[in-house]
Amino acid sequence: MMKLYWAPRTRSFTALWLMEETGQPYERVLTDIATGAQKAPGYLAINPMGKVPALGDGDASLAEAAAICAYVAERYPQAGLAPPLGDPARAKYLYWLFFSPGCIEPAIVQLATKIEMNPVAAGWGEAQRVFDVLDTALEKGPWILGQTFSAADIVIGSGLHFAVRMFKMVPSRPSFDAYLNRCAARPAFQRAEKIAAG
Repeated sequence: MMKLYWAPRTRSFTALWLMEETGQPYERVLTDIATGAQKAPGYLAINPMGKVPALGDGDASLAEAAAICAYVAERYPQAGLAPPLGDPARAKYLYWLFFSPGCIEPAIVQLATKIEMNPVAAGWGEAQRVFDVLDTALEKGPWILGQTFSAADIVIGSGLHFAVRMFKMVPSRPSFDAYLNRCAARPAFQRAEKIAAG
């Protein structure tokens, strides 16, 4: 059985939501980051970065929320969370799956810190463009790949939920609100929220 190492009010929500979407049993291992549990040698053996979430699956272990989503979606293909190999939709799926950690998260930091970055030097370009691109994609809806919900929606949806609704670091837009409402209506999202709330 997979073990998910997590903590409330962190990126762990992404992995919690994903695991709930699979419908498969998994063990949750609460990692108390307030007491530094993520810096213990046993945990650092799983994730040397000392952050949550992390996932153990037998002899395999990995960290980073988007990587966990990619791994679990492929381990449980019956959940339908990723286009299969060879499907042309897989290209956009992978793009959006990694858009959140590669573009959205740095853009949030840029907005929160008000740091000025040269858009040519920054891997994400600049924050306004990141959210404009996402806005355009979400206007087409209902999901990031169109009619099909995927693990990419879990990564994008949880990132937007964190930035727009929980911490109000990014101004909302009509497309964001509609998308987040669709995400929040999913039973797996609601279960993950309940778990995260304790």
